[in-house]
Amino acid sequence: MIRIAILLLLTAGPVAAESVMAVRAIRAGAVLTADDLGFVDTDAPDGFLDPRDIIGLEARVNLYPGRPIQTRDVGLPTVVQRNMIVPLVYRRGSLTITLDGRALSRAGTGEPVRVMNLSSRSTVTGVATATGSVVVN
Repeated sequence: MIRIAILLLLTAGPVAAESVMAVRAIRAGAVLTADDLGFVDTDAPDGFLDPRDIIGLEARVNLYPGRPIQTRDVGLPTVVQRNMIVPLVYRRGSLTITLDGRALSRAGTGEPVRVMNLSSRSTVTGVATATGSVVVN
């Protein structure tokens, strides 16, 4: 038994880490699919090891083939675009106030976004919802 363990240790080579990469050039704003992804033989410190972790996410920057995809390169799909007119929703108990605002940045579902209230011209920060509205507390 000891001989087998020693033999395995002597014949084992270094373990190569693989990171997820784009197999073709992908423009910023595109939603990633399984056909867009492959593996590169490198260990990116801030990269992904499993392509299932990023399928359905949106490329935040242009992705190039052969380069590992890092966590800052992808995010949730955008539901609020910059300069988009969005409903601002304020809820407290049974009171709900809804008015129009202009998004000052882009955001995915659950991400914070700054919005200018079109009535008062004041800037508030809220959370983007799946429907494209922004909830302000």
